[in-house]
Amino acid sequence: MTVTTRRVQDLTVEDHTITVPLVWGAASDTRTIEVYAAVVARSGGEDLPYLLFLQGGPGHEAPRPFHSPSAPSWLDAALEHYRVVMLDQRGTGRSTPVGDEDLAAHGAADLAEYITHLRADSIVRDCEALREHLGAQTWSTLGQSFGGFTTLAYLSTDAASLREAYFTGGLSAVGRHPDEVYALTYDKLRSGSERYYRRFPHHRDAVARLADLAADGAIVLPGGEVLSVSRLRSLGMLLGSGDGWQHLYALLEQEPATNAFRHDLAEALPFSARNPLYYAFHESSYADGVATNWSADRMLPDDFAADVTLLTGEHVRREWIDTVPGLRPWRDVVLALAGFEWPKLYDAAALQASDVRGAAAVYVNDLYVPLEFSLDTAALLPGVTPWITSEHEHSGLREGDVLPHLFDLAHGRRVR
Repeated sequence: MTVTTRRVQDLTVEDHTITVPLVWGAASDTRTIEVYAAVVARSGGEDLPYLLFLQGGPGHEAPRPFHSPSAPSWLDAALEHYRVVMLDQRGTGRSTPVGDEDLAAHGAADLAEYITHLRADSIVRDCEALREHLGAQTWSTLGQSFGGFTTLAYLSTDAASLREAYFTGGLSAVGRHPDEVYALTYDKLRSGSERYYRRFPHHRDAVARLADLAADGAIVLPGGEVLSVSRLRSLGMLLGSGDGWQHLYALLEQEPATNAFRHDLAEALPFSARNPLYYAFHESSYADGVATNWSADRMLPDDFAADVTLLTGEHVRREWIDTVPGLRPWRDVVLALAGFEWPKLYDAAALQASDVRGAAAVYVNDLYVPLEFSLDTAALLPGVTPWITSEHEHSGLREGDVLPHLFDLAHGRRVR
């Protein structure tokens, strides 16, 4: 293990790196990886309890801490009560990251097998090793989106290690098939698309025009990608954040032939080659004991197939392994993972038996984590108070009032 301490403006940051098994619970498998976390404290707060931040994704590293102004935006509120542990989940950031070089080094079959050990259940085991390394008997968690899914896995196996659990857009479906989840997220995107077009009706024609150009292969992005219609439609991801509609509006106001449009479009598209894991095993985050077999592709509704102006969101499409240059090398890996039968992730009985105190922001208009299933899951958590709100989108944690309100709810200080 290695530990270093540094100053980032007025914050103290301890960098911790520990070595853990790639495959937990398999003594015969000697492969190891490194797991990195930054422990962030404000001056005078070095003895506060720990709050583990679990990042959304899967496949994204934790944000890097800065201060004055703070980054991420919720950090100030958290540092009033905690030392914040920012974990790079295995396979990301400084935690033995997985990238293109691994394709050449290991081959598709071996890399696909390797990636099956990067899911939330393994992340929980890493968290436990890190907690013990830090000498904490218990700590609290803050799970954003997929980080909340990981917290549910944590509560399913090691609830005794958690003092408090906070969720922001992260109450995943428990005991549901991915097909059910994606069917409902298409419903959310249908409503989100229509809501946007009611505000800006001329943009429906703009999207239809862009879809025609994409179908003709006439939109080529700066990296050489010939934009497909399905990739264009994935711009609906922008409708799931508080200010995302503004970025979509600005993009659709531009002329398609301009450099500005092509570069801005490339920047706005989800599932880029910058984080190939996000594409490669995103659907596994909803796989609770099943193979996904391209669930989002299979569940595309008939009206979406007929109307190209209905935008999609966090729906991975099989054709992108052939049309997106940065994802094409991952073709065999992704195909193998799509057919892999993922182990069970959650234990509903254990969730019901847990008494961990906490609070969960459940967003009425969440396009990624549907309200209906989130409420079902909230009912399994007796100590977690749900805050059901239409004030924020899935990105609500970035807003200044969300985290303090969750702290207040969890500790019974006040209710809006």
